[in-house]
Amino acid sequence: MKTYKFYKDWQMCWFVDLPESNFSKMELEMVAGADTFCDVLAQGESEVYITLSDTPFEGCEVLQFTKLGRLEGPELGEGAWYFLNEYQGISYCMEMWLCDVTKYVFGDFPNKIYFK
Repeated sequence: MKTYKFYKDWQMCWFVDLPESNFSKMELEMVAGADTFCDVLAQGESEVYITLSDTPFEGCEVLQFTKLGRLEGPELGEGAWYFLNEYQGISYCMEMWLCDVTKYVFGDFPNKIYFK
């Protein structure tokens, strides 16, 4: 379990802050639903700290792995699709694509990502 900072830049794009990694800024951008997910969690703020784990912890919510998949477009790359069914008791039915940075964080694409 580790807490990560996500921030929105001047162009209103979301990024995860991983200064210890060798990823480019473009590779750290939240796209294809992950940006909307950050908007939901940030509640109007331009940054949010999210605790992530591949094991459940007290008060956590869950993202469910649905399938591996490549994203086509300017953010070309391998990744996986996740689904947010509910957050804080509200139904979202939100699908998002998470890139290979997820494998850097967890070592693989976990079946469930627990967050708070």
